[in-house]
Amino acid sequence: MSPVLAGVLQLLALIVALGLSYRPLGDHMARVYSSDRHLRVEKWIYKGIGANPSVEMRWPAYLRGVLAFSAVGVLFLYLLQRVQGALPGSLGFVSIDPDQAFNTAASFVANTNWQSYYGEQAMGHVVQTGGLAVQNFVSAALGIAVAVALVRGFARSRTGELGNFWADLVRGVVRILLPISVVGALVLVACGAIQNFAGIHEVGQFLNEHSMGGSQQWNGGAVASQEVIKELGTNGGGYFNANSAHPFENPDPLSNLFEIYLILLIPFALTRTFGRMVGSLRQGYAILGTMAAIWLVFTGLMLWTEFAGRGPAFELAGGAMEGKETRFGIGASAIFSVATTLTSTGAVNSFHSSYTGFGGGITMLGMQLGEIAPGGVGSGLYGMLIMAIIAVFIAGLMVGRTPEYLGKKIGTRQIKFAACYILVTPALVLGFTAVAMALDTPSHSMTNSGAHGFSEILYAYTSGANNNGSAFAGLNADTQWFNTTLGIAMLLGRFLPMVFVLALAGSLAEQTPVPETAGTLRTEKPLFTGLLVGTILIVAGLTYFPALALGPLAEGLAA
Repeated sequence: MSPVLAGVLQLLALIVALGLSYRPLGDHMARVYSSDRHLRVEKWIYKGIGANPSVEMRWPAYLRGVLAFSAVGVLFLYLLQRVQGALPGSLGFVSIDPDQAFNTAASFVANTNWQSYYGEQAMGHVVQTGGLAVQNFVSAALGIAVAVALVRGFARSRTGELGNFWADLVRGVVRILLPISVVGALVLVACGAIQNFAGIHEVGQFLNEHSMGGSQQWNGGAVASQEVIKELGTNGGGYFNANSAHPFENPDPLSNLFEIYLILLIPFALTRTFGRMVGSLRQGYAILGTMAAIWLVFTGLMLWTEFAGRGPAFELAGGAMEGKETRFGIGASAIFSVATTLTSTGAVNSFHSSYTGFGGGITMLGMQLGEIAPGGVGSGLYGMLIMAIIAVFIAGLMVGRTPEYLGKKIGTRQIKFAACYILVTPALVLGFTAVAMALDTPSHSMTNSGAHGFSEILYAYTSGANNNGSAFAGLNADTQWFNTTLGIAMLLGRFLPMVFVLALAGSLAEQTPVPETAGTLRTEKPLFTGLLVGTILIVAGLTYFPALALGPLAEGLAA
């Protein structure tokens, strides 16, 4: 079987698996966030944290819950790393330096999981399981909670109440993420991923043609359980430095396809949850169609550019194989790279820095779109709904009507919140990239000069501010400058947009629904889907094209 055909068949199998899961999971999540019933274990949790899950919150109270919970998470994870050397199960690893501890704490709480350290050479069992894995669950559940709050803003009227943050958070973990993760971990273990608490041990003697080689040291860990939630919660990161290219995390092509499925599962299914909660499945299908169209186009372009790489080496290898695992090949690596950068996952099974110039640009543009096709868990849905509001506003200007979306008027206040949302991450990405390129110290971290070196830094801040977490190999990010500035970019890129999303949700929930008329834009039709895709590409293109022209586009045209 040719590598191209194998890649296409894997893509088709992935589409079928996602299609079979779409309806049951989407409906289940709608029931979870619409139910008034609390499970017994949830009641215990509410009692332990002192929360009343039955109290409805307006958007300022909901936001305070989001920020307070996240601030405690950053502080806890930072302190856990700083005292690692004194903890049991530390495997002899010392405490993490202050700047790196801050960067890692900000990264995992912000659902970014950027890593400027070697996982198996820095973190012991307690930090990995009690710190990082816990944040993988709660940061993902927090993203879903904010998305659900926005959906309630569309679904409710004449009230500013958006639900209860603590109930939404706990339900997301207990009823959605944990059950799927248990089953998923068993699947990965069956595929060969490791799951233990073994210490450091030496592995064999390695021979070469000249002499006996030395041994290597490996440590075990609860890898399968952390791997499944890192993909399912679109967290990213890796137990081992090689991430999902490591055979202990991602053993074979079957596990690789399963991990891609986990990355895309909840973000796509949330569109049906949205349709259920607003009372119109066709509205959910319109959002799904927009996400799916962008994802398929990006995947097709990535497969084309990586298989069609020019040059004798590419032709002998059947494509651009540099930086890709031979266990997966070009097709599976390309599909994984698009899935992980069009969501906020950031896990990698290949090194994006080794992709062709255009291929690296595709991964970067996927993040710069706002990671909305289908995007991160929760964040993809609310990001796409923000873009839908922008598209409706543009359509209203074209025909001279007050724009409406799902029966809610999009006035000055709503469009200001939406505009602030779409301006936050570009300001962080381009601002920090410009400063880093202007100063001497950050540029010393680049191992490549010219367009590719610029791409390394642009990619880093794009990944951090968009809460992705993947990186272009070749950039030494373990410095005080990058640890600090990327940590700030990750926190601001995660929580500032949430401020505008919740404020928008509150303003929508207060409105009285507008009756549909003959002049109302039909937002469930393919025409609106096309308008929405165009709006997304224009907004991202106008914002990032000059920077992309200096980096991946220049590199690709020069190849």
